[in-house]
Amino acid sequence: MTLLNRIIDRAFRLPPPSTRDIEVRKGLRIPAHDGAELLADLYLPRRTPDAPTLLVRTPYGRSGLLSRLAGRPFAERGYNVVVAACRGTDGSGGTFDPMADDDSDGLATLDWIEKEPWHNGTVVLYGPSYLGYTQLAMAPEAGNRVAAIMPMITTSAFRDIWYEGDSFSLAAALAWTAEMAIRDRRSPLAADILTGLKAGRVRTAMQHLPLNETDKLGTGQTSGWFQDWLVSNEPGDPYWGPKRDHRARIGNITTPTLLFGGWYDIILPGQLADYAAMRAAGRQPYLTIGPWAHATEIYAPSMQEALPWFAAHTRGDHSGLRDQPVRLYVQGAGEWREYPDWPPPGITGREWHLQPGRGLSPDRPADGPPDRFRYNPADPTPSVGGPLLDPKAAGRKDNAKLEARADVLVYTSEPLREPAEVIGPVSARIQLRSSQEHADVFVRLCDVDPRGRSFNVCDGLQRITPQRFPASDDGTRTVPVRLWPTAYRFQPGHRLRVQISGGAFPRLTRNPGTGEPLATATRTVPVDYEIRHSSSITLPVLPARTPASPQSSPQSA
Repeated sequence: MTLLNRIIDRAFRLPPPSTRDIEVRKGLRIPAHDGAELLADLYLPRRTPDAPTLLVRTPYGRSGLLSRLAGRPFAERGYNVVVAACRGTDGSGGTFDPMADDDSDGLATLDWIEKEPWHNGTVVLYGPSYLGYTQLAMAPEAGNRVAAIMPMITTSAFRDIWYEGDSFSLAAALAWTAEMAIRDRRSPLAADILTGLKAGRVRTAMQHLPLNETDKLGTGQTSGWFQDWLVSNEPGDPYWGPKRDHRARIGNITTPTLLFGGWYDIILPGQLADYAAMRAAGRQPYLTIGPWAHATEIYAPSMQEALPWFAAHTRGDHSGLRDQPVRLYVQGAGEWREYPDWPPPGITGREWHLQPGRGLSPDRPADGPPDRFRYNPADPTPSVGGPLLDPKAAGRKDNAKLEARADVLVYTSEPLREPAEVIGPVSARIQLRSSQEHADVFVRLCDVDPRGRSFNVCDGLQRITPQRFPASDDGTRTVPVRLWPTAYRFQPGHRLRVQISGGAFPRLTRNPGTGEPLATATRTVPVDYEIRHSSSITLPVLPARTPASPQSSPQSA
C-alpha cells in the first residue's frame, strides 16, 4: 500500500479495503478493430475470487492522477481494474482525435476483457469528464455486456459545451488543448504538474485575436482539433456528426446508469440533456448533482457513491442504494434532497420582471425608458466564478467588482419575507436593441445576502445574429437565454439579483461585433445596448418548506 493510497482512503472516507495484496501488470496490449494496439494497466486483487472488472478509458495517462484515483482504490475493494489509454495517448497506437474513436475502441477493449482468464463475466465502467464520455460512447452498443456505468461530469455531446449559447467556450477549449499538448510530450505525472505551471501562458494567449493563433501562442504548437473546433461552429456541421455526438443513441443505453454532476460544472446542461434523452426513451437513470465545479471536489463523493452503486449491480447488494433515483444538493439550504425525477415534480415557472430604477419583481413593470450600457470587446466584461474549468476560479464568488463595472446592469428585488426555492431549469427572455447586429447577452442570477454581498447562483449567454434573432420594426430583438439549472434556497432577508452584460470573457470568447468568422476575426467594435423592462427571468419554484437538517454533508454524497 502506497502513501498516496493511505491519503486517499483517509481523505475520501472510504470503507476499509478487502485486500491490500494487489498485482499490477503494466503495458498490456489490446487490439483495436482497425489493427491499432491500445495499452492498458491491470490491477488484480490477489486471493479475491470471482472479482468483477472495472474499466476506465482515459486520454490522461495510465499513471496520471485520475488513473491512480481509480486503479488501486477499487482493486483493494475487490475489482479487477483495467486502466486503458485512449488511442494516440500514453503509448497507445493510432492518432488521438478527440471523441472520434471512443465507441469502437471501447467495444474492442470490452472484447479483449471478455477473453481474459481473470475476467468473471461482469464489467462496470467508471470515470469523470472525458473518461465519462468514453462510457457514453460505447454503452449504447455494449448492452448487457456491461453491468453498470457511472459517467461523471460529462455528456454524450460535447458540441453543447464548446458552443454555449452559440458562442465559443474559449477558456475551457484552450486550457484542455494545452493540457493535451503537455501530455503529448511528458509523462502523465509530469503533465499533471506542468499543466498548472503553464496556465499563465495559456491565459495570456486567450487575450489574442485571431483565435486561430491562440493555440500556438498558448501551447507552442498548432492543434488540429482546436482549429477544427473554430471552423466547425455552425449547427449541423458534419464534424459534430454521429462519430462524435452520441446523443441520438443515448436512449438505447439499457445498462443501469448513474449520472454524477455539479451545479457549477461546465458540462451540466449536456449531462441533463442526456438524462432527459434516457427518460424520453423509457429508461430510469440515477442522477446526483452536488455543489461542485468540474473535476474539483467530486472525487471523494463520487467514489462513495460508486462503491454501493457497483455493489448493487455486480454482487446484488442493494443495501447502499437510495430510495429515489434523483439526489440534489440544495444550495442555500445546505441539505441533500431526493426526488423521483428531474426536474422535480411540482415546480412552477415564475417570472420576475426587470423594473425601472433597477428593481426586480414578479409584478409587471411600469413604463420607463430603457437601461443602457456599452460593451467594448477591447475591454471585455470578465467572467467571475460560475461554471469554469479552472477549479480556483470556478464556483460561487463575490460579484462586487464585476457589478461595479459600467458595462454590467443589475436589477435587485426587495428583501424576501419568505424563503424561495428555485429548483430546475432557469431561463430569461431579454428584449433589447443594440447598435450592432452581432452581439452577445449574458444573464446571471445572484443571491444578495443581508450584508449586501452578491453571489452568483447560475447564468448563461446567447450570441445574437440578425439571421437567428431578427429585429422588429423599431429595432427590438427578443432573445431567449438558457441559464444553468440550479437547486437553490433564497433565505428570508436575502434579495434576488439579475445581472445583464455583453459577455463573460475568457470563459466565452468576446463578440467582436462585426460578424466576422470565429476563427479569423480581428477587428472589434463597441456595442451599445438598450435593455427593455419587458425583459424577464423565469425561475422554477417549489413551494416553500421549513428548513431541515442536512441529510448528509457534500463529502458523503
